[in-house]
Amino acid sequence: MQPYDPDRLPLTGLDYQRLFSLVGEANAELARYDGLLQGIVNPAIMLSPLTVEEATLSSRIEGTQATVDEVLEQEAGLVKTGEKYKDIQEILNYCKALRSAQQYLAERPITLAFIRDLHRMLLDSVRGQDKRPGEFRKDQNWIGSIGCSIEQATFVPPNPLQLQDHLEAWQDYLSTNDIDLLLQTAVVHAQFELLHPFKDGNGRIGRILIPLFLFQKKVLSHPMFYLSSYLESHRDEYYIALQGISRSRDWNGWIAFFLKAVQIQARENSRRVRAIMSLYDEMKQLIHDQTHSQYSIQVLDAIFSRPIFKTTDFIQDAGIHKPTAMGLLRQLKTADVLKELQAGSGRRPAVLCFPALLSITEQQILL
Repeated sequence: MQPYDPDRLPLTGLDYQRLFSLVGEANAELARYDGLLQGIVNPAIMLSPLTVEEATLSSRIEGTQATVDEVLEQEAGLVKTGEKYKDIQEILNYCKALRSAQQYLAERPITLAFIRDLHRMLLDSVRGQDKRPGEFRKDQNWIGSIGCSIEQATFVPPNPLQLQDHLEAWQDYLSTNDIDLLLQTAVVHAQFELLHPFKDGNGRIGRILIPLFLFQKKVLSHPMFYLSSYLESHRDEYYIALQGISRSRDWNGWIAFFLKAVQIQARENSRRVRAIMSLYDEMKQLIHDQTHSQYSIQVLDAIFSRPIFKTTDFIQDAGIHKPTAMGLLRQLKTADVLKELQAGSGRRPAVLCFPALLSITEQQILL
């Protein structure tokens, strides 16, 4: 099989008549979702569990098996072992990359250097760290069943000798505005996956780029639109649509798939954000009524940003003196707002969880 020869960007010859209604519907749903984001005082706190979920599901597409709860438990000190531990470390690296990217993009655009930094962060001290973290590949690779030859491959990415030129053309495309920014996002993601510039981690980097590009182009007020829930539940369609480009230059089919994914995921994300906002308001009143504490907002923000936590982390996050904090936690356990996962013992702090928020994270309708 010959290495793939990428199409020049921007694309020509797209079937805009076919894509027009999909573009309109996807943009409308995404605008409604962003309207909700703009109404949240601190979305990074309130939607923190959704960031963990995105990292978990995007990594699951690549074969990891950990759940959102297991990742949050690991962060809280309930350490897993074996392959589960390795899976969770990959997911935590993904979370770190997402959060670092948001800070970076507040002042600078997406560049190839930035993407190499993201990749280095993603593969730091995990499986794949032997595959040149932060470096674009310098040899030919291919995709197929384990142990297959290049002749048996299902896809052979571009020749590494031309890779840098293709990447620079892709970077130039990022700095332009195509006929529609959501359509452009579809092209940006697919072209990156087809260039396959790294030896490992291409899928995850490509999916991280979706909200980052929309944020850079000011389609989103915060880079917190996560598509991996839809892509993971439609994994076969996802790969078939990408293969349609490499095998028959079917960009229309891929873009139609992507726009439908954005439309449906934006609607589901809006539903869950409303549920989280409603829970936040409910808990604000309940915590105030139960504790009559001047620290009720600090308590609220702490359990939303970290719904499974060690008591020591809660004290630090909330910024409350230990005796007061421990008293507040006891009151919230009595009120069934919090549940104890692991009792404290000696110097080991207790681990608590906030079940109402976790249940919203786990509620995924059939997308």
